[in-house]
Amino acid sequence: MSKLTLEELESHLWESANILRGSIDSADYKNYIFGLLFLKRMNDVFMENREHIIEEYGQEVVDDPDFYTESKVFIPERARWSAIKEQTEDIGAAINKAFVFLEQENSVLEGVLTTVDFNDKDRLPDSVLEKLIQHYTDLKLGNENLEDADLLGRAYEYLIRQFADDAGKKGGEFYTPREVVQLLVRILDPQSGDRVYDPACGSGGMLIYSAEHIRKEDQDRMENISLFGQERNLNTWSIAKMNMFLHDLYDAQIKRGDTFTEPLFLEDGGKLQQFDRVIANPMWNQSYAKGDIKESQAYNRFNYGFPPKNSADWAWVQHMLASANRDGKVGVVLDNGVLFRSRSEGKIRKKILKEDLIEAVIALPSNLFYNTSSPGCILMLNKNKPAERKDKVIFIYGEEDYEEGSNQNFLRDRDLEKILDAYHNFEDIEKYCRVADMEEIERNDFNLNVPRYVDTTEEEEPVDVEEVLTELDQLEKERNEIESEMMGYLKELGYHG
Repeated sequence: MSKLTLEELESHLWESANILRGSIDSADYKNYIFGLLFLKRMNDVFMENREHIIEEYGQEVVDDPDFYTESKVFIPERARWSAIKEQTEDIGAAINKAFVFLEQENSVLEGVLTTVDFNDKDRLPDSVLEKLIQHYTDLKLGNENLEDADLLGRAYEYLIRQFADDAGKKGGEFYTPREVVQLLVRILDPQSGDRVYDPACGSGGMLIYSAEHIRKEDQDRMENISLFGQERNLNTWSIAKMNMFLHDLYDAQIKRGDTFTEPLFLEDGGKLQQFDRVIANPMWNQSYAKGDIKESQAYNRFNYGFPPKNSADWAWVQHMLASANRDGKVGVVLDNGVLFRSRSEGKIRKKILKEDLIEAVIALPSNLFYNTSSPGCILMLNKNKPAERKDKVIFIYGEEDYEEGSNQNFLRDRDLEKILDAYHNFEDIEKYCRVADMEEIERNDFNLNVPRYVDTTEEEEPVDVEEVLTELDQLEKERNEIESEMMGYLKELGYHG
């Protein structure tokens, strides 16, 4: 059976927007489109499980919620797609009620689904909703139908790329290319039993891929997946909660709030909770007001200093370090400027390097990210480096290895493997990666710009001096012949200069 691809789903979502066009503002498209996408996805997963229960236990128990405790998804009859698509009037009210029933039946979704009101006939008349319902009816979203585990998270990211967010800006800060997420997760290598934390989790993609990584590594210990995320945007938080639910990650803790000003994962004594793996792609060069986080000093997050108010990058790094336990690892995607900007950022970078916390710096290709053409970089930090890596940093130059796309570039499988091999082997490769000790880094004034350590210049072809001289002689001879011929023509014309 063919699987639904991201490209096919994106095309379907674009057509959904066309159906809504003129009825509501484009900034609101994503909320209505994803709400219906989630409802249809829930229904399709439920119907898959329903068929399995019929096969195993028989038709008579198929509508007993107790038989769905393992799958965690039970949809009461009034919230099923089959009931909604039969509705010809008051369709918006029926959709709203379906969301209420789902929240009542599935407590983990409380407050997640009822944030969008479909029952506004001035903006969403029955004729529009009927077209939209029919459009989604043909879309198959069961587990067996999807090509990618995080397809719905990718779908939401497509929507925020295409349509302005509430502030009238592109929502690209939520989006991390799938291959970059995979790279981060594979380097961090979370294991069964690890606690994985994303302080800027967006739609939850990094946490989902961490869970998928653990599942591949240890199928027998699924109960030991522990995921924690915080997201400040209400709609994006809702998507993350839905995403966890759809991936059977029912115990994932996704909290809503601004990690920067008020981290919500705290121990009883008010200290930051500690995690084995911390992973994030926070907003790059985020502006902040130091006064907004003075109370957060109690969390001991910013012991290395505050970065400038127009770029919180090193504040995010410090929060992530403070959230990692004594053996913890941190992987973070940031703007390249964190590697070399001076003043307060340079001082923070120096202190963190002096404590031997940075393990790898990976330069990424340009135009990977939707919200910027900047190449970006990955910083890998390790609170417990193995002996052979102490007081050393590996610099990996990945800027030249990618596939060019029509709108953006992509990391191929071989590009990922090349970076991973370099990180794991921790050895020099000419023109690609190099291990530098702390003395060399200090000589470079703690600048981490990768080309300072990896020679990325192209070698000039060797010059054959004799061949060049021969060519020059030949050119000189030809010049003299042409000059002599020209003088002959001038004489014929009576010019004797």
